[in-house]
Amino acid sequence: MRIDQIQSLDEADLTQGLHQAPGSVAAGFPSPAQDYQTAPINLTEHLIRDLNSTFLVRVAGDSMEGAGISHGDELIVDRSRTARDMSVVVAILDGEMTVKRLRLINGGVVLQAENPSYPSIHVQGLSELDIWGVVIKCIHNL
Repeated sequence: MRIDQIQSLDEADLTQGLHQAPGSVAAGFPSPAQDYQTAPINLTEHLIRDLNSTFLVRVAGDSMEGAGISHGDELIVDRSRTARDMSVVVAILDGEMTVKRLRLINGGVVLQAENPSYPSIHVQGLSELDIWGVVIKCIHNL
């Protein structure tokens, strides 16, 4: 799965306040309707820790479908976060940008696809790997 597009986030676009419905939405049986709204919420506060190090990237491919990431989705990627074992990361491997699950196994690095049709990438000593950022959210259209 490769990255199709990278965009920086504009705070003006994110601070336009969305209205939040009160309570929660029943995913089982319907609950009584609520006839009022709460104050607007700020998407920057809910989605982003550091605006200057956060980017939106568009996904091309299906190697991460098992992680809920599909072709055309947009990922919010924070470059200031430290990647850990099991983090979903945007990585640059030998000059190619990709999104994969980072596995740190027995002192080695594996970039793991979340689709059985794709092999895991075992990073070897001569490969050039840069963990570009950690995926913190996936924007997926229904």
